[in-house]
Amino acid sequence: MSKTVRVGTRDSALAMWQTEWVVTQLRKLYPDLGLEIVPMKTQGDKILDVALAKIGDKGLFTKELEVAMLAGKIDMAVHSMKDLPTRLPDGLALGAICVRENPGDVLISPKGYTLATLPQGAKVATSSLRRRAQLLAYRPDLQIVDMRGNLATRFRKMEEQQLDGMILAAAGVLRLGWQERITQYIPFEISLPAVGQGSIGIEIRENDEEIKELLRPLNDRAAAKAILAERAFLRKLEGGCQIPIGAYGVLQGEQLILQGVVASLDGQKLIRKQINGNPEAAEELGERLAELMLAEGADRILAEVRELS
Repeated sequence: MSKTVRVGTRDSALAMWQTEWVVTQLRKLYPDLGLEIVPMKTQGDKILDVALAKIGDKGLFTKELEVAMLAGKIDMAVHSMKDLPTRLPDGLALGAICVRENPGDVLISPKGYTLATLPQGAKVATSSLRRRAQLLAYRPDLQIVDMRGNLATRFRKMEEQQLDGMILAAAGVLRLGWQERITQYIPFEISLPAVGQGSIGIEIRENDEEIKELLRPLNDRAAAKAILAERAFLRKLEGGCQIPIGAYGVLQGEQLILQGVVASLDGQKLIRKQINGNPEAAEELGERLAELMLAEGADRILAEVRELS
């Protein structure tokens, strides 16, 4: 390939770290390949004073990059998999789902608390309705504080507001080298992660065979099978990231184990199930888990959430 490959990304510290990682892998594979990083601001980066649930989340952190790709201004876009809508715009496709970092959530508490030792009525920050619902199912007494912004901003706000803790994705904290601040890795029994959490996704033009071939070595089979199942589960439930839905798939031998959760905003109603199946039928497995949960009333919970949010 003679031309320089342009790699689009959000311009946050974490997004840039993820893009640098992708570019480093590509340079190892193709030492002579020209690569240029093209940072951009997305709508989600610009609107920081409003809760995500209030502004809608379809492509909130991806749309500007997708428009640039369809216009030929960039050749691929690097995303956190959890930010990618389950239905991509016409003409775009997933080029790779990369190896997964720790997919769970973590508690960061300046006072060294765990979820079990947080005092009655403690103030805990998160921007996620999924985390809020599962936290309140475990500890109904907690006061959940909505917080947006990049990791550095959230750490500052936590100190300024004298909060008892905040919940973040483990992957972002680990990637930016802040693991010493983690006071608890939250067990999956308490909180299932967002769909795709922990993995980097690379979006490309659907008909760009050259870029598709370049990225093939970056696609991680275990992560891809698990996350395709999670995304099919979410798509069947018609939920965005601002609906309290969590899922976690993991490959064990030749079995794909998939867990899912749907919860009300206050955590009082919660449906959680697990199924196992053939990883080669990952998307069918995700759809089947969604159907099982819909049969148990997940649709009623989600209808209530949409009315309230």
